[in-house]
Amino acid sequence: MDERDITLLKAISDLGTGSPERLHEETGIPVSTIHYRLNNLKEDGIIANDLYDVDLEKFGLGVTVIVEVLADYSGSYDDVGEKLMAVEGVTQTYFTMGETDFIVIARLTGSEMVERLISEFEAIEEVDRTNSTYVISTLRDSQRVLQSYSVETLVEELGEE
Repeated sequence: MDERDITLLKAISDLGTGSPERLHEETGIPVSTIHYRLNNLKEDGIIANDLYDVDLEKFGLGVTVIVEVLADYSGSYDDVGEKLMAVEGVTQTYFTMGETDFIVIARLTGSEMVERLISEFEAIEEVDRTNSTYVISTLRDSQRVLQSYSVETLVEELGEE
């Protein structure tokens, strides 16, 4: 995987589409090259399906870290959340009730990036401390939430009568 492949995968993520024409507009890479590279990324398993989901482990972001952040802030929690989300590698951030103020999930390449992530969190003035959990094995990680429900449950809970 080279710089062009990475550029295409980033553009797909940013644009939310694998349209070669849109990718060409965004990256300047010729449409024929985009077709060729997307096919190779699919064959290599890096692009997991026709929805252009990226297998993050094969891409090189195989380390998942879940971080509890305890913060002391007098202003809005949004301000602290924005600072946490600005740290590179953070994919999800949640403001929570209870002892923990925020739950942050990051996808990283290895221990050096984990160390950098935690250092950047702890450099945020409002952060008192962090508690990190390294994910050994991902059992389910889906952006398609509806997959975890049966049609019957969705109709029962959400259907209008």
